[in-house]
Amino acid sequence: MLGVTAVTGVTAVTTEERTYQDERPRPQRGRRVLVVLLVLLLGLVGLLVVADRVAAGVAERALTDQVRAELATQGVQAGPPEVEIGGFPFVTQVLDGRYERISIGLNEVRGAVQGDVLALPTLDIDAYDVTASLDTLRSGRGGVVAGSITGTGTISYDSLAAQIGQEGLQLRERDGQLVVTAPMDLLGQRVPVSGTADITVNQGQVSLRFTDLTPEEMPNGLLVQALLSSFAEGISVDLPLPVLPFDLTVSEVRPLPEGLQVTAEAVEVPIHAAS
Repeated sequence: MLGVTAVTGVTAVTTEERTYQDERPRPQRGRRVLVVLLVLLLGLVGLLVVADRVAAGVAERALTDQVRAELATQGVQAGPPEVEIGGFPFVTQVLDGRYERISIGLNEVRGAVQGDVLALPTLDIDAYDVTASLDTLRSGRGGVVAGSITGTGTISYDSLAAQIGQEGLQLRERDGQLVVTAPMDLLGQRVPVSGTADITVNQGQVSLRFTDLTPEEMPNGLLVQALLSSFAEGISVDLPLPVLPFDLTVSEVRPLPEGLQVTAEAVEVPIHAAS
C-alpha cells in the first residue's frame, strides 16, 4: 500500500506539471514575424538614408566645382567654397531638379569681394529654391539658378576702428547699439568719452554717425558740448562695403558682440552661369 501510494503521488505531481506547462503562454508566431519585419524595415530605412547622404555628398562636390568656377568668373578670390545641400530626402530633389536650400561658406575672402576699405573675412550664403538639372550636376554644363539668396558676413570692430583712424578708439555692441569709447583732449585734459553711433547703408557704403558723446568726470557745459560735437563729427565716417558675389545687395547692417554684421540679399541669381 505504501509503495502504491508513493507511485500514485509521483504520477499526480507529474500530471500537474504537465498541466502547468500546457497552460503557460506561448509566443505568438505572428508577433515574431512582425518583429522581424520591423527590424528589416528599419534596416532598409537606414540603408536608404545612408545612400541618400552619399548621393548628396556627390552632388555637393559637383556644385562646389561649379561655384568655384563662377567665383573666378566674378573675380572673387577665396579659399575652397564649402557647399552643403539642405532638405531631405535628397533623391527626390535630384529627380525634380529643384533644391530647397544650398549653403555656401566662403573663407579667406580676398580680391574684389574684400574691396579697398572694409573686409569680410568670411561670407555665409544661403541659396533657396535652387534649380539645377541632373544633367547639369553630372556634366558641369548648364545653369544653376537660385530663386533667392541671403548672405551674411561680419566686420570685426578692430578693422572698423582702424579705418576710422582715431588713436585709442574702441567699438563694441551694447544693448543692440554700436558704442564707441575714445580718449580726447578736452580743456587741457585727456579724458575718455563715450557715445553711440547711428548706422545707415546707402549706395554701397556704411555710414557711422556718432552722437551723444559724453566725457567722464567733467562738467558737460556749452563749451564742452561744442568740443564733443566737433570730435564726434571728426570720427563719423562713410566706409565703402566690399563688392559681393552673386549680385548680393546689402539690406541691413547691425552690431553684434562679435562685430558689425552685414546682411545682403538677391533674387533670381545664377550660382553657375550656363556655359
